[in-house]
Amino acid sequence: MSATQPTLLDDEAAVGAAVAAFRADHDRLLAEIGRRLVGQSEVATAVVSALLAGGHVLLEGVPGLGKTLLVRTAAAAMDLAFSRIQFTPDLMPADVIGTNLIVDDVGGRRFEFQKGPLFAHVVLADEINRATP
Repeated sequence: MSATQPTLLDDEAAVGAAVAAFRADHDRLLAEIGRRLVGQSEVATAVVSALLAGGHVLLEGVPGLGKTLLVRTAAAAMDLAFSRIQFTPDLMPADVIGTNLIVDDVGGRRFEFQKGPLFAHVVLADEINRATP
């Protein structure tokens, strides 16, 4: 029995095609973000790179620079669920992870878990400096 082994040249061609396809998708994603957020291409590239790498991003700046718009647009362009947590001094864990609610049902009452904003692909933690330690 003779099995055909892929050659290194075939692997290089496949890797090259995969890299080209990834690059095209990456450029298309940045172009989609650029349609809504003008003049922030460097920040958009960094945010997209961090999201694709599975990392986290800390965006700092004065109000009105488009930080929330950038994150919301990136999530929408990648068809990911987006949520936002507004940090305040009175923020409770249930405000972040969710809570059990009592729901009237035909057979009586039952608990139903209502998911908090943490149950999303992309979570924007806004004004974290306002939260208690």
